[in-house]
Amino acid sequence: MSDSDTAVRLRLALAEQIDSPDWRHALEAVPRELFLGDAVYRYESGRGWVPVRRSEMSAEDWLTLAYTDETWVTQLNGVLAEDATEPVLISRPTSSSTFPGLVVLMLEAAGISEGDTVLEIGTGTGYSTSLMCHRLGDKAVTSIEYDPVVAARAKAAIAGAGYAPTLVHGDGLLGYGGNAPYDRLIATCAVRTIPLAWLEQVRSGGTITAPMKGWIDGAAFAHLRVAEDGSASGRFLGDDVYFMTARSHLPPPQPPLVMGRGEVSEGRVDPSMVRDNATAQWVAQLAVPQMQLAWAEDIATLFDSGTGSQADVSTNPNGGWTVYQHGPLRLWDAVEDAILMWQATGSPHQSAFGLTVTRDRQYVWLGEPDGQSWDLPA
Repeated sequence: MSDSDTAVRLRLALAEQIDSPDWRHALEAVPRELFLGDAVYRYESGRGWVPVRRSEMSAEDWLTLAYTDETWVTQLNGVLAEDATEPVLISRPTSSSTFPGLVVLMLEAAGISEGDTVLEIGTGTGYSTSLMCHRLGDKAVTSIEYDPVVAARAKAAIAGAGYAPTLVHGDGLLGYGGNAPYDRLIATCAVRTIPLAWLEQVRSGGTITAPMKGWIDGAAFAHLRVAEDGSASGRFLGDDVYFMTARSHLPPPQPPLVMGRGEVSEGRVDPSMVRDNATAQWVAQLAVPQMQLAWAEDIATLFDSGTGSQADVSTNPNGGWTVYQHGPLRLWDAVEDAILMWQATGSPHQSAFGLTVTRDRQYVWLGEPDGQSWDLPA
């Protein structure tokens, strides 16, 4: 069997596995191997991020890797996998080819269909861009990428696959007004807040679909409809999706931490909830959106570098939790109040929450827009 026949067979199997009638033809047509370059990173326990090179594999093994429904990291801290000379133990992924099942989930959640014009925030490798081009046509798709190296590679791969959308190198948080207004805006990176430029570039009745993630990694999946007055509102979706955070929305560097300072009290909430329960993490983040979180064994340290506030929470030998709080903000008190309120309402998933965005304010609400609410950072 030729390499071309192998690729076709694997594409058909991937499309069958994902089972999306609306996107099936695109999955069967777009060659994912074009978007992986010459190498990807694979995480291996004890070794870290190991570059896996196409030249060191058989053609069939490389194609099998490309059509596995997995995310393949293509860049770490700005270093492409093909440029890596050795494994990287500690690093942060800065670009990847998201696993196709999640790509399709995002496209379906956004409600994208024939006749729509789409602005994609984060071209990445260009695979999702090409899926949309195949279904909607080149003229309907605009995609913007912040990283110049990633943008150039995506442009070449998209052209190699036979597509010609509008591709922009720039800050996706500013959008792209050249082809506005759009019917749909979809973000393939996570944001802390919704950029106002996005609202201005989506038509009334159009939608914005974006994963949201804050500084302690609390996440929710926003799907908003733009109103005639330029505001947008909607409930978070039921799917748990995780994407890399837009670079300008990442937290500042962690300051030096000295534990055990300030007033001591007894805690009311097990701090492990903020680590182990995704919705509790989301709620804690809503309570103090400027907060960061670090763990040292079973001790949780919350800190706000802007005010110097800090809280340390640990299990004490007699059961319960000991809390130290220092600085003008009582971080753990705010987290506990929010979590206890959430538990009193039945501990619902993030899909019980919603988001309203206006020019002056962005706030998350629980239940209904006039219910309990938390402002997002300006």
